[in-house]
Amino acid sequence: MLNLGLDIGGTKTEAVILNREGKVLSTQRIATVKTDYPAFLHSLVDFIRHVTEGFNQPVSIGLCLPGTEDADTRVIKNSNIVVLNQQPLIRDLEHALQRPVAWDNDANCFTLSEATDGAAAQADIVFGAILGTGCGGGLSMHKTLWPGRNRNAGEWGHNPLPHYAPEQDGPAVKCYCGQWNCTESFISGTGLARQYHQRHALALDAKEFFQRLESGEADAAALFSLYKNQLARALAAVINIYDPDVIVVGGGLSRIPAIFDGLDRDVAKYVFNTACSTPIVAAKYGDSSGVRGAAWLGARAMG
Repeated sequence: MLNLGLDIGGTKTEAVILNREGKVLSTQRIATVKTDYPAFLHSLVDFIRHVTEGFNQPVSIGLCLPGTEDADTRVIKNSNIVVLNQQPLIRDLEHALQRPVAWDNDANCFTLSEATDGAAAQADIVFGAILGTGCGGGLSMHKTLWPGRNRNAGEWGHNPLPHYAPEQDGPAVKCYCGQWNCTESFISGTGLARQYHQRHALALDAKEFFQRLESGEADAAALFSLYKNQLARALAAVINIYDPDVIVVGGGLSRIPAIFDGLDRDVAKYVFNTACSTPIVAAKYGDSSGVRGAAWLGARAMG
């Protein structure tokens, strides 16, 4: 059995075929078609058939896709690829391809990838934390995703920032989800840039912030110190609830080595039992974790 993973993004769709040992046999990319749903579906079906042709073995299929699926109607919701919303994508793919299709969101696919053969391959309980434009997460137990009763397991970004204090963290922030002071509003790349703008009336993105930090800017250094404290508080809350064997961090901010400097020590200050030994490590596969996780997701679905 070979395993096809597809990572469907707003601009490109990436495919990888892995063998049973996780070796990459093929990688291909196409532009994501977003003109309308029939065109998207036709393009994706053709791409899957093209990628899998020439392999004389059964191929499982897994998708990494932004959004959620309604449990009753099986239509896609909350996707930033708007032509997919209110469409039964997985059902339509299974009908067109005449085979099962597994899928999950980017944070869960990331977590499964790193738990299967990535930075957390030796651990049983793994929390995957994505620090990028947003702040996602996933939970894997014994190399199987644990979605929870409401499929909300790992959504640490929409917990309130622990120990929030306006004199330290700035004015209260309303999240796009409707709640106030969500962790994502502070520790995502977008949240970091928002905090800089709020303090210094200068709009920038996370990349520009880290350029200022690297150049030695005092304002950037002061905010980064606060940011690391906010991150430590948020990760400590994860440990207090899940107590995983390891936390794997991915997303664009995970490529900043300074994020990890002293992070274990800072997290321990906020953990209930301050003798905290939970490793916090960077992802092994980086940007490829999503597509690899999708491949492993398809493999799990086929048994």
